[in-house]
Amino acid sequence: MAKLTKKQKEALAKIDRNKLYSVNEASALVKEITNVKFDASVDIAVRLGVDPRKANQMVRGVVTLPHGTGKDVKVLALVTPDKEAEAKEAGADYVGLDEYLQKIKDGWTDVDVIITMPSVMGKLGPLGRILGPRGLMPNPKTGTVTMDVAKAVSEVKAGKIDFKVDKTGIVHAAIGKASFTPEKLSGNANELIQTLIKLKPTAAKGTYIKSIHLSSTMSPSVPVDPKAV
Repeated sequence: MAKLTKKQKEALAKIDRNKLYSVNEASALVKEITNVKFDASVDIAVRLGVDPRKANQMVRGVVTLPHGTGKDVKVLALVTPDKEAEAKEAGADYVGLDEYLQKIKDGWTDVDVIITMPSVMGKLGPLGRILGPRGLMPNPKTGTVTMDVAKAVSEVKAGKIDFKVDKTGIVHAAIGKASFTPEKLSGNANELIQTLIKLKPTAAKGTYIKSIHLSSTMSPSVPVDPKAV
């Protein structure tokens, strides 16, 4: 087992392992125990009582975090020429079509989100093996395949994220930065949790939200009381 540093021991000592914190308390505590020299990401991990192997228990969706992610999201808009101007005006970092399709084919994936139009999806199919594993393949369910390209770009830039339960039944998402106030972190966390509650599959039985943990880059995780959300 890796040896804990002095700072890691100090951080762990501040977490009461016999206590489940409220979202507000956990948000404040995560800030307190974060001691890296950069603006660390703050993440939430929610364990759900679902079996993701069954299609009727898959949990996937989108949420617009009220206080944004704190990250400058790089957006590529793969659109036809008639949509290029609106994509640029909405704030897309890269706009075009064939030249970017070729760049992706050559291995370029230096973006966070790709937004495209239904008519272009056929051209993206062959790039699935490149985009899929990186979570970059546009999907109508997450609003990244749409005719309203400007709206989609604006929403992503404002803090819209998509999430999906992994094979172990956990939803992971970045909900801000350590520089955020506790109120902003808890506001974003609550928005995601409430969205997950609304998406509860009818086939899921028993306890739906089993556990919630907040953590930042390289910090220990703080347990949140699922009954308090």
